[in-house]
Amino acid sequence: MARKEEAPNMVERFAEFKELKNIDKTTMISVLEESFRNVLAKMFGTDENLDVIMNPDKGDVQIFQNLEVVPDGEVTNPNLQISLTDARADDDPDVEIGEEHTKEIFFADFGRRAILNLRQTLQSKILDLQKEAVYAKFKELEGELVSGEVYQTWSRETLLLDDEKNELLLPKSESIPGDFFRKGETVLAVIANVDNKNNNPKITVSRTNEAFLRRLFEREVPEIVDGLISIRAVARIPGERAKIAVESFDDRIDPVGACVGVKGSRIHGIVRELRNENIDVINYTSNPQLFIQRALSPAKISNIHLDEEEKKAEVFLHPEEVSLAIGKGGLNIKLASMLTGYVIDVYRDTPEEIDEDIYLDEFKDEIDGWVIDALKDMGCITAKSVLKTPRQELIDRADLEEDTVDNVIRILRAEFEDEDAPATPAPAAADTAAETSTEETSAEAASEEETAAEAEEKPEA
Repeated sequence: MARKEEAPNMVERFAEFKELKNIDKTTMISVLEESFRNVLAKMFGTDENLDVIMNPDKGDVQIFQNLEVVPDGEVTNPNLQISLTDARADDDPDVEIGEEHTKEIFFADFGRRAILNLRQTLQSKILDLQKEAVYAKFKELEGELVSGEVYQTWSRETLLLDDEKNELLLPKSESIPGDFFRKGETVLAVIANVDNKNNNPKITVSRTNEAFLRRLFEREVPEIVDGLISIRAVARIPGERAKIAVESFDDRIDPVGACVGVKGSRIHGIVRELRNENIDVINYTSNPQLFIQRALSPAKISNIHLDEEEKKAEVFLHPEEVSLAIGKGGLNIKLASMLTGYVIDVYRDTPEEIDEDIYLDEFKDEIDGWVIDALKDMGCITAKSVLKTPRQELIDRADLEEDTVDNVIRILRAEFEDEDAPATPAPAAADTAAETSTEETSAEAASEEETAAEAEEKPEA
């Protein structure tokens, strides 16, 4: 009886792994059974004729060996066979040759070495199971926000520990310029990558990933979590500046105002977490011309020419607006390109062109308002910007009929031809006056010559 009491105690000792490693009961029982079978297979050569029964409610284990009954003296493998006499002596008096005899065995009978072997096997399996569980857990959390306590800092990376003491690695390249962490400090980051090479999970976190900015906004703006506001695009230059495009699914909600908060209450917390990184929040639109205009804010654009196939945009601005569009160190135009997905080139409108050009709104008496709005939506704000755009491009991008486009071009061209017209007859009038003056001068000269001739002839008479 003493031997039978040792097995439950042994299982209870193994159960401490469940408490320490936070493994669920079902998985723990499965691991225990597999560990027992592995050790028994090494001891008996096979585990095919062994039944291992785990009793989680009682906390014990029962092991049964199924042996073939053979005549006395014909046992060739004691791990698979048993003689008739031994089988009948083992509480099975009615057994016959060829039948199966089930014999209970006690693991504690195999001594200290077998128990240590079982414990080591169990430790190894639970460690592998724990690593697999950590990998599966964090793999599902890729792109999500996580916090960790600084445990150690090296030159190239910082080691963080989460609440469950899992190791999180924050490389220097994934840190915001200016980040400086002290031991014990809590750091926010986003899970960037989870690798499980050689069953050794490696969790890499990032503070420069654009997902980090998204998650910070989700944490500060309840409307995003509720699905009333959507983050459509994000562009970041970590530690410097960022642009984020948001869209509202409720007409009563201003997405930009909701993200910024009253007096900037919501966005200030995000800016502090990003080491005073400037953040521009803009309204998203599916219209690429208007989206580019908003992305280049605070610069005011005169005209935009798009090549949607090549994803290129030519932006024309007044000279004083060019520096605003480019931004300090080229950050504004670079972020606008990242946000919109277009390669943006900036061009200056010359003063002469600005003075001579006319805004389309001045033609509302001759051109329908909806046509002007369609042209403005494609980036053509002035008359000359329309005339510079190829006719077919106006038809396709503004979605206008050919006759409508031809009528617009005719009206706009006529305006500039009318401006040039007065300049043409002026030189002609001057020439006519000059010719008239010359003829009058010649006539007067001829008259004077005739008078002089008559005067000379009179004395001779």
